[in-house]
Amino acid sequence: MADEQKPQQLQIHIDKEVARGVYSNFAQIKHSKEEFCIDFFHTFQPMAGMVARVIISPGHLKRMISALKDNLDKYERKFGPVQEADEPPLFSSTPQNS
Repeated sequence: MADEQKPQQLQIHIDKEVARGVYSNFAQIKHSKEEFCIDFFHTFQPMAGMVARVIISPGHLKRMISALKDNLDKYERKFGPVQEADEPPLFSSTPQNS
């Protein structure tokens, strides 16, 4: 019993700018064998701007999908069914650096 290790707690720091969050109403997902890349955009026709990019391992993505589904199920039990948003109009995916 003396060799039992206590679980370590992770100390998390969140910058004020990141904690503020960003709004996204469109996302693109790409993948390779090693990772998934999720680009989040805020679209306001005829323009769209990327607001965040998340690069994630396949294993972590699978855990995240499970957590998102669990949370959506809880939300719908409390507030009722969520209607899926309409497909956004197509726009050129050529990035414009600012």
